[in-house]
Amino acid sequence: MSIQTDEKRDKNVPRGHKVIDGYLRMLDGSPGVYRMLDPEHNVLYVGKAKNLKNRVSNYARTHGHSARIARMISETSQMMFLTTRTETEALLLEQNLIKQLKPRYNVLLRDDKSFPNILVTKDHDFPQIVKHRGAKKRKGAYYGPFASASNVNSTLNQLQRVFLLRNCSNSDYEGRTRPCLQHQIKRCMAPCVGKISKEDYAQLVADAERFLQGKDAGLQARLAKEMGEASEAMEFEKAAALRDRIRAMTNVQTAQGINPKTVSEGDIIGLHMEGGQACVQVFFIRANQNWGNQDFYPRIGADVSEAEVMGAFIGQFYDQKEPPRQLILSHDVEDKELLAQALSEKAGRKVEVLVPQRGEKSELVSGAVRNARESLGRKMSESAAQTKLLKGVAEAFGLSSMPTRIEAYDNSHIQGAHAVGAMIVAGPEGFMKSQYRKFDIKGDGITAGDDFGMMKEVMTRRFKRLLKDDPERKGDTWPSLLLIDGGAGQVSAVQEIMTELGVTDIPMVGVAKGVDRDHGKEEFYRTGKRPFALQRNDPVLYFIQRIRDEVHRFAIGTHRAKRSKAISATPLDDVPGVGAMRKRALLAHFGSAKAVGLANLSDLKAVDGISETVAQTLYDFFHEGG
Repeated sequence: MSIQTDEKRDKNVPRGHKVIDGYLRMLDGSPGVYRMLDPEHNVLYVGKAKNLKNRVSNYARTHGHSARIARMISETSQMMFLTTRTETEALLLEQNLIKQLKPRYNVLLRDDKSFPNILVTKDHDFPQIVKHRGAKKRKGAYYGPFASASNVNSTLNQLQRVFLLRNCSNSDYEGRTRPCLQHQIKRCMAPCVGKISKEDYAQLVADAERFLQGKDAGLQARLAKEMGEASEAMEFEKAAALRDRIRAMTNVQTAQGINPKTVSEGDIIGLHMEGGQACVQVFFIRANQNWGNQDFYPRIGADVSEAEVMGAFIGQFYDQKEPPRQLILSHDVEDKELLAQALSEKAGRKVEVLVPQRGEKSELVSGAVRNARESLGRKMSESAAQTKLLKGVAEAFGLSSMPTRIEAYDNSHIQGAHAVGAMIVAGPEGFMKSQYRKFDIKGDGITAGDDFGMMKEVMTRRFKRLLKDDPERKGDTWPSLLLIDGGAGQVSAVQEIMTELGVTDIPMVGVAKGVDRDHGKEEFYRTGKRPFALQRNDPVLYFIQRIRDEVHRFAIGTHRAKRSKAISATPLDDVPGVGAMRKRALLAHFGSAKAVGLANLSDLKAVDGISETVAQTLYDFFHEGG
């Protein structure tokens, strides 16, 4: 891969067609990726090309462009180029750069979260079945993705009823002396206390994996046969347990709803566009079973085509996710064969990209499009209501314009211990949870329980970071209104620190509980103005209460998590080379961290998984170098 670029120019550099035309003599027919930049070197657009010279020559034309592209060309003052060996490599690089740089004129997938899986572990004689999200580092079989945590939890709940596998951690398993509640409610065979043999449990694991792979044909019939045999042998308790498993399996199959016969592994992707907005609905089909659906709202321009939106969504969605064997689309995409080739190379196996016109696959796509249309309709309706509320906030607080990003702050602690600060964000699309932030209060110079000092620390760290990352406020991370939990004192403290930082143009409002701390009698404080209250039936008041309650919830949840982690912490956490597995082994062997600290070198070496080097590290840690 080679790089061709232009030197930085000053802000008076020419822009538009002539600038782009000037690059043509530098280019050849190589495939690659190009970037269009404005005078401040902000990336406007990232694109790929089979032939860079031909593609750039299209932008050099003075006519025939859509309004969006014409506007982008008029802002372009320079370009950057990266040549690649193949067009496939260019496609993958393009999508990676789009996600990294978030150019203004590209279609952007804004919600790119990971999806949960079901994990059947393989690192224990009696495997557990659990929900898993993130990197697949643990040894075991992974089944997914599922559309949401609720889809996984529902499936796990039913699978435990059917296959009676444990979901407890290995440390809990090793410490049990009698069956837990899961066994009492008939969701686990209690292998921890020997209620089932290793061989019989392995059969249950194999049955569960066959079910998750869609290979459960005959399983229900086999259970029915075993139930009949148990009944004839007058083993009525065993027969009743088998009956319950059969019922649970029937419930799983019924709850899945869509169980396509012609799609064993694929994602059904439906797109609907309306009013300058788009919704993409994805159904996850694995093992001929519906594992849930999820909707996405990519950022689009007013004149983008359905093919461009669909192509951009697929490229960005599968950038960090393994694609299934089939992508079944509602709309065709540009360079469909190239896209399939790129996804196949990424997955290490064949990936098909289909746009069905008839049959079951077409019906599935129609259902996805219908869901996308209904979801977008609901979102547009909610956005209209949210916009009305934000305009009401502007009117109530005397703002010059409607706030597009409200940041609310709170802190939580117990007498100064485990103190945390929290920030939540609300805007035209409601709560923006991906923008929430938490702050561990470091407390330098802060006395225990000093709420003013804690708030000052949070605000200082927040706005120093903003001033460093985006001093010219070109991004969308600067707030247009600050909501502070508290009255005149808190507002004054925040105003002081903002003045020190030189940020004096962001309006802020303190929200205090008011008379008798009654919900509905909140008082609002602004710098230099008298406090006031809103009518109890004012929708704006309810909106502010929701924001305040949300930041309370987030702050308290963050504090509890920090406190829980601190309670469970041991000195072993600070020993180099001792991770979770070695810590469990040491605690299981010695009973406590204190006993580990008192152990001699030979006792430490006797623990399974503790090498001579690690034993020496442990001994030195607790004995100050021996």
